[in-house]
Amino acid sequence: MKKRYLLWILLPLFLAACRKDQKPVPETVTQVGAPDTGLLKGMYVLNEGNMGSNKASLDFLDLQTGKYHQDIYEQANPTVVKGLGDVGNDLGVYGGKLYIVVNNSNKVEVVNANTVKRIGQVNIQNCRNIIFNNGKAYVSAFLGVVGDPKAPNGAVYEIDTATLQITRKVTVGRQPEELAIVNNKIYVANSGGYSPPNYERTLSVVDLNTFTEIKRIDVGINLEKVKPDAYGNLYVTSRGDYYTVPPDLFVIDTKTDAVKKDFKMPVSNFYIKGDTAYMYAVAFSYTTGQNTISYSMIDVKTETVINKQYITDGTNQQIKVPYGIAVNPLTGEVYVTDAKNYVTPGTLYSFGTDGKKKFSVTTGDIPGHFTFLYNSNHH
Repeated sequence: MKKRYLLWILLPLFLAACRKDQKPVPETVTQVGAPDTGLLKGMYVLNEGNMGSNKASLDFLDLQTGKYHQDIYEQANPTVVKGLGDVGNDLGVYGGKLYIVVNNSNKVEVVNANTVKRIGQVNIQNCRNIIFNNGKAYVSAFLGVVGDPKAPNGAVYEIDTATLQITRKVTVGRQPEELAIVNNKIYVANSGGYSPPNYERTLSVVDLNTFTEIKRIDVGINLEKVKPDAYGNLYVTSRGDYYTVPPDLFVIDTKTDAVKKDFKMPVSNFYIKGDTAYMYAVAFSYTTGQNTISYSMIDVKTETVINKQYITDGTNQQIKVPYGIAVNPLTGEVYVTDAKNYVTPGTLYSFGTDGKKKFSVTTGDIPGHFTFLYNSNHH
């Protein structure tokens, strides 16, 4: 959500309450690749849809058939009047259920992970991101009104995945974004994005046993992404201030809970597979009014930049605004989405391990979030 904070401030607040009802759309299925009968059933793609437009949607890349299905939530749930809702912000599969965080509809939508049939919802104001651990889901939430510089601190909610009831809540920093769990602690990226230039600059550390915030780690302003590697480190992105402070990437040592490295390079989003982090940056500047886009890879074991690209055939020149990234955990295929102008359908690109495009396919508006679905016999 690169320039979205300014858009939120400018958008009339009544848009949040006046969502349009969408008519069911016919199913769109596109053959994009060869069938694969491996352990992966497929990949869900969550399209955010622009705020106030009630156009969040869910697509599915069926790896078993090689087909891409658009708008599958509406196909599976035709009687749900407002569809998926307003601004899909994150999703994840856990315990046979798919959890979809719908930010401006203030809910976590819960569906069957295989049929996408609606099971229920958990109401959380301005919910943002979700992770799972030991039978529980943990959801970060802004808790503030869009554009309110005096918005309260955010929170992390614990949800019992068996009952879909909220069991605990802990207050963290302002406008918390992604969260990660390492060593029985939740690390939460605080952004403070509602009140520029007074951004937050810390990771909250929450003890899972007591569910209390035990400390904050000073990192950098306007934090967003936080992902663990296999070596006890966290990779954390800072969005900067869009003027003089550029985006950046930091490494946190969870043994000491301190910053161990500042890469001094722009990173907007990334996906870690094995020892490799696949990254892109969309560094927007209000000074120039331009995006500066770059792609990079890092060896997380040595914490060094890899001198090669994961897109090698020039397709990156066609991608206007990279907005989401995921890597097939089995094949190493890299998926990158293009949000284009934020108001029209986006594109999902697939790249082989040689960096060459395997396919591209039309998605919903603002495709940005992914989760993989394994066959039921996979544990």
